[in-house]
Amino acid sequence: MEKPKHIVIDARIRRSSTGRPVDRFLTYLPKVDKDNLYTILLDPTDDYVIKQENFRCIPCPYKRFSMNPLPQISFAMFLYKLRADVLFLTQTGLTPLFYFGKNVTFTHDLTMLRYARAGRLPGWLHQVRMIGYRLLFWKGNRFATKIIVPTNFVKDDLAKYMPSTKDKTVVTYESSEPKLAAKSIKPKNITRPFIFHISSPFPHKNVEGLIEAFEILKETRPDLKLVLSGKKEYYFEQLETWLVGRKHSKDIIITGYVSDGALKWLYENTECYVLPSFSEGFGLQSMEAMAHNCPLVSSNATCLPEVCGDAAHYFDPHKPKEMAKAIDEVMSSDKLRSALIKNGQERIKSFSWQKMTKEIHKVLLSI
Repeated sequence: MEKPKHIVIDARIRRSSTGRPVDRFLTYLPKVDKDNLYTILLDPTDDYVIKQENFRCIPCPYKRFSMNPLPQISFAMFLYKLRADVLFLTQTGLTPLFYFGKNVTFTHDLTMLRYARAGRLPGWLHQVRMIGYRLLFWKGNRFATKIIVPTNFVKDDLAKYMPSTKDKTVVTYESSEPKLAAKSIKPKNITRPFIFHISSPFPHKNVEGLIEAFEILKETRPDLKLVLSGKKEYYFEQLETWLVGRKHSKDIIITGYVSDGALKWLYENTECYVLPSFSEGFGLQSMEAMAHNCPLVSSNATCLPEVCGDAAHYFDPHKPKEMAKAIDEVMSSDKLRSALIKNGQERIKSFSWQKMTKEIHKVLLSI
């Protein structure tokens, strides 16, 4: 009988904004593998538990993406002591510079390389930070035994940036969530008609472009509202400052974080869900909209046509007038809305968290 492998999974991003695929992978993995041994590394504040004999979860007390030499060395020693047959790094850049064991890395996209901004940091410190990030990104992909990516677009994009990755990159699509089970609850102060978007408004999300398109729509649709949801962080504070004095700011409703019940109501009652991004690795919000029978109006950038297929009405995200026109076309045509909803229900059948888990598991065991 073949000796069980010991696979270590760095899952410190499980609860982060990019951590949903990692969380779903950990949910389905115990059903896929009851034989090999797994050690799951978690953020020390994460009390996640997998109740299966071949799994153990341990705290990993190291800061993600740190360039401090001492923690880099200490983290590498920590990993070597675990004696993994394979290390699965669930985000490129998590691997310490001084670790060279067999590993699989998950490269979600190259968005940070193109759209990261200083935020609250001084400009010079941001530049230093990005030098460190690029080094970790290069190291993670250059020395990975295999690389997981969520779309063919990301595979090709990574190969252009780092040609050495081409023959060791594997595409495993992510998936949609089922329709929210919570009871639909109408948020206060929101009236129809409205268009909807949810995200943290990082620069690549192009929320300012969506607002400019909304302002164009208001010229012919004076009753229309724009609802923006998502946890209020630095970029929402910046957005609210940017909105001060704009002509239709009173009709832009920033809800902050919303409950599942409120989110369900927003998906079910919006005229359409708008995804205006300049860059995505997969675009999970598009899947959520489809699952809730919500017409999707989407940017045609990066991976989005690959993921959404004929279930979205597309526009160039760099052209607010074109975005406004696409939104107006969906709002004006019951036939188009119905087609998008029907196509969305068919489209989400192509994706499965179980399938993603099995494909990643296969890669891990192939090392």
